[in-house]
This record gives sequence, C-alpha cells and structure tokens, in this order.
Amino acid sequence: MSEPIQSRPSAMIETTVFTVKDGTTHKRSDEVAAEEPMEVRIIVPEKDNLIRHSIAITMRTPGHDFELAVGFLLTEGIINNYNAIRTVEYCGAALPSAKQNIINVYLNRNVPFDPEKFSRNVYTTSSCGVCGKASLELLQVACPQVPIATYKLTEDFFVRLPHQLAKSQVVFTRTGGLHASALFDKNGKLLVLREDVGRHNAMDKVIGTLLMEERLPASNTVMLVSGRASYELIQKALMAGIPTLAAVGAPSSLAIDMAREFNMTLIGFLRNGRFNIYCGANRIDVTT
Repeated sequence: MSEPIQSRPSAMIETTVFTVKDGTTHKRSDEVAAEEPMEVRIIVPEKDNLIRHSIAITMRTPGHDFELAVGFLLTEGIINNYNAIRTVEYCGAALPSAKQNIINVYLNRNVPFDPEKFSRNVYTTSSCGVCGKASLELLQVACPQVPIATYKLTEDFFVRLPHQLAKSQVVFTRTGGLHASALFDKNGKLLVLREDVGRHNAMDKVIGTLLMEERLPASNTVMLVSGRASYELIQKALMAGIPTLAAVGAPSSLAIDMAREFNMTLIGFLRNGRFNIYCGANRIDVTT
C-alpha cells in the first residue's frame, strides 16, 4: 500500500482579545485552539465502480487527520487492521475551502463492509464523542482480545504521568483549550501524544498512529487521558489492546463496568500525587 502524504493544518488560530484586570482593559493578540468539521468517507470497490459511504462527521482540531480517520474506523469496528486500507487522502473533488476537511479512506477489494450496519448518520462533537448510536448493543463493538499486560506498575509510575503529559502538551500550553491522550510504555517512556478539542479524537489519533505504524495491539502500555474516563474511551482502548487507562478526571459507572468485564486496569482522579484504582489493582504494586 502506498504511504499517504498528509500536510499539517494549523492547530491554532490567532485572534484579538480584550483582557480585563483590576479595572483596566488591554487589547492583545492571542492564540486559540482550532476547531473545524471533518467528514470521514469510505470508498469501497464494487465491480467496476467505486462506491462512497459517508461514515461520520466530527468536530476536531486539524492535524493528524489521517490518523484520526483510521483510528476512528478501527475503534468503531469498521476495519480490523491497516491492511484493509488501500490508501487515505484528502478529497480532491471538494471545494478548496473544504478539501482538508474531507478524508477519503479507500478499502481494498474483498474487505467486508456492511453499509447498513454503519449507516446511522453519525455526528460526533468535540465534547461528547459519537452520538446517534441506537443502543448499547450497537455501541459495544466486539473486543478482539483481552488486553495483555505482564507488568506490575508502582505508585510513583502513575504519579509522574501528569507532569510528563503537561510538559509535552505543546498546543495546550499556548492555548489552554485542548484535551490530550498519551501512550506510555511500562517504563514510563512517552510513546505517542496527540491533542485535540475532542478527548475521543485525541485517543483516535494515538490509536490511528499505532495502526498505521503496525504497532497494534498495544500490549504492556498505559494510556493517560487529560479529562474524564468515559465508556467510549474504554472501548477505544480495548480495541487497541491497551490494558491500562488512567484519567485525570472521574470515570463513569459504565466505563468501570466495561473495564472490569475485560480485565482492564482503570485509574481515575490522577492528580496532585494521588489516584483512585477502580479495577485491575493486581497490576499495581501499592501498599494496602
């Protein structure tokens, strides 16, 4: 498969703001996180034709768009591996203003794809992730396998993660307006970090990067997310074979249930030198 060429749209936009402090107003230039719509299309070969299917529209921060698209397709269960894809490209037929906001993913011939299964007019937002799924059964994509972890991690391992995340969040440092997902190995080395206005997008970008580099399943790794741990993020981590997810914020009850079902380690409120273990405590060396 030919390697796609991807430009890097700006993740930040310059704007003018008025700062009010102590009764004084100052006009200055500021940078804010960019947010633009992105449509993901699947192109399927059928006999002598190419059939286009619009799969999703997401509000995202431009950058790592191809990784976002293929990561989304994997975590939604539409593809199983990168070999299913012939190529990924921006839509050349779109208007110039929309060209880098439409991603065409061409599937290889004979790759199973059921358009009825995924024709749900999906709209994803930067705040809530994928909306419009009719039921929990449709949301719960079959997990390829139970994630593998042979490590025993220390309390200090987790306590150090937020600092490593913060110092690596380049765009957040300048805008204060992005979520981040960061993947670490068992020694605490940062492997991949991606930022986005959407927490689910940030994770899909990480997973898409691993998928395109053929580094899945991501056994013996730890994913850290900057916000809360939702059910959807647990699902995405499971689809990538990530055995441990840590969140700066709180997990939802459904996230905890899913993590327990698949023997995943789930950590919440990881900040200020403390954290809660909701399940999978056997992978953590702590004093009880």
